[in-house]
Amino acid sequence: MRRTWMFCPLILLFLLAVGARIAQAHITPPVVLVSDREAVVGLLSGASRFFVREVRLSAGEQGLIQRQSGWRPEEDFYRFYVGRDDAGRLVAAMVFLTEYTIHGPVRVAVGIAPDGKVRGATVVELTEETFPWLKPFLDRQFTRDYIGRGTRGSFALSERLGHAHADSMPHFYAQIVASLIQRAAVLYDVAFAQK
Repeated sequence: MRRTWMFCPLILLFLLAVGARIAQAHITPPVVLVSDREAVVGLLSGASRFFVREVRLSAGEQGLIQRQSGWRPEEDFYRFYVGRDDAGRLVAAMVFLTEYTIHGPVRVAVGIAPDGKVRGATVVELTEETFPWLKPFLDRQFTRDYIGRGTRGSFALSERLGHAHADSMPHFYAQIVASLIQRAAVLYDVAFAQK
């Protein structure tokens, strides 16, 4: 009986630590801006045949991605949606990527052309809390600024947006979206185009 009482303070301390961690992440309900189907059809426009290609990253590929972009994929499995024309030629591939922030996830769909350049990007889902911060950038269609950029291109906010909405949270979330677009280009280059 005495041993049980000795562990009670430890258990209580553990529960308090877990509760504090949960309280820090105050995730609000999701806002779905585009369905997955709409994102696939839009980013693979011009394709008449659609496929799914699943890739598993090796430790070496994860290291290569980290060296190229500074991002080390937490997952080793990714699903690309592939669009081909009637002759079987690749029109584009696209992938969904998510960044988990303290205010909830930001999910982006990115289409990549056969040459490895960004074909388009769409913010698919975020949270009610992050939506007002990112809305001014979404209204200005800022993801179009990254079309045509490859793995070595700059994914900083463009000049036309650089000084607009200088509040830190809008810029922070816009930069998260930009980094997800860059990650998709690097992931395509390492995991899709090389295999």
